[in-house]
Amino acid sequence: MGKQLAKVVGILIVALALCVSVVAKAADAPPIKVGAIFGVTGVAANLGGPEKKTAEMLVEKINKEGGVNGQKIELIVKDSGSKKENAVSLAKQLIEEDKVLAIIGPSTSGETLAIKNICQEGKTILLSCAAAEDIVNPVASYVFKTPQKDSDAVRRIFQVMKTKGITKIGVITSNDGFGITGGKQLANLANLAGITIAISEAYDTQETDLTGVLTKVKGQDVNAVVNWSTTHGQSMVAKNMKQIGLDVPLFQSHGYGNIKYVQEGGEAANGTIFPCGRLLIADILPDNNPQKKFLLEYKKDYESRYKEDVSTFGGHAYDAILILVEGIKKAKSTDKEKVREAIENIKGLVGTAGVFHFTPLDHNGLGMDAFEMLTVKDGKFVIYKN
Repeated sequence: MGKQLAKVVGILIVALALCVSVVAKAADAPPIKVGAIFGVTGVAANLGGPEKKTAEMLVEKINKEGGVNGQKIELIVKDSGSKKENAVSLAKQLIEEDKVLAIIGPSTSGETLAIKNICQEGKTILLSCAAAEDIVNPVASYVFKTPQKDSDAVRRIFQVMKTKGITKIGVITSNDGFGITGGKQLANLANLAGITIAISEAYDTQETDLTGVLTKVKGQDVNAVVNWSTTHGQSMVAKNMKQIGLDVPLFQSHGYGNIKYVQEGGEAANGTIFPCGRLLIADILPDNNPQKKFLLEYKKDYESRYKEDVSTFGGHAYDAILILVEGIKKAKSTDKEKVREAIENIKGLVGTAGVFHFTPLDHNGLGMDAFEMLTVKDGKFVIYKN
């Protein structure tokens, strides 16, 4: 009996020693360095602010739960001020000096397009939080993005226009990367949808009054207006249309997914129609929707912590980190090429923007079914109904 007890005690001591060894090794494991470039200040602050907050919140949660494969994440956040030249210098710094595994962001399409080749040449994974399709088309092996495709957003808008009998529209776009590429998609897809673009005007992202361009649009006797931007132009356009008596439906891009734009637009924002992910209407989704539980959890965590409404932009950062973590887990490694290849083959990953299905030829992983058409009613986002 004594020998058996001694044997059991010996086994327990060995097992305990192994556990201590494993824990010690995990504690000694170097952190996974992840860079983040967000427009926390500047014209894209309504995007970059929620992205920074979300990224920090999620990384903190992951680290509290033991990290990824036993390694903690070290998040290195940089504020680009929403400027392309800053994004370029910060990307080089993160790649060359900080030796990061990946970069989350930037917030805007122009910034992302400015660093796309830098990340590709530096063999550093880029998970952009910006929407322009040019980010992933043509495909660069190390470059991915989390927001839905702008071409799919255009198609959804044109579908609604068809049901409303709209055939002649005016287009206004911000003169940055997102606005320029979105304008191209609108022009490329209009004829196929039976839509005539009577006028297309660009405005500066720093603009504080759009009555000039909208007066030109009004002169073309259009049936609707499409504004394509992620700047404060989204707030101004509704107010300025009302001021000049341009009484036609206003469509916005999927860059409209922050309630602050509605609040800034005031009563004039009511009736605005736009495509968006389901985060903004998570509480009214059917219980069998695969995203509902996930979205509600993120919404609760974010809003209870930061005391502000969740936005789709914060969701883009959430998805970027989620995808990276899934890639590291699948690769069972922090080798850049192995993680990149693992991300390229992720299937069925539920995120805030939709359910991601990546392939070597599709570095966005989302289709038109990731969108819901929303509208503004009494200052709130609701599902649009024809």
